Amino acid sequence: MPTAPRDPQLLKGVLPILVLTLLTEHESYGYELVTRLQTDGLTDITTGTVYPVLTRLERDGLIASRLVASSAGPARKYYVPTPTGTTELDDAVAAWRGLVTTVDAVLTRALPGAPARHEESS
Repeated sequence: MPTAPRDPQLLKGVLPILVLTLLTEHESYGYELVTRLQTDGLTDITTGTVYPVLTRLERDGLIASRLVASSAGPARKYYVPTPTGTTELDDAVAAWRGLVTTVDAVLTRALPGAPARHEESS
């Protein structure tokens, strides 16, 4: 069954939460995050999408980085959430779950194929 194309704006809104979540599992460098996201189902995600998120999260103090020498090329920048980032993630997950509950409630009222209910005004 083919999947519908992803709305880039939806992904843009949720990607920082996903990146922070993956970094709580273990520290990662940028390209590794891309491959982890692809493995988790975001097959069309690119480094050009993830690196700006990492830059923004680091600028906002939500993640910290350290350079680690690599035998396969230049040093890699590994990222890990800061305590502020962990708190922000907890808040973002709670907000996301609340939004999902609301959206799901609205969508289930108008299931595909079901006739829309219209109230007639008198």
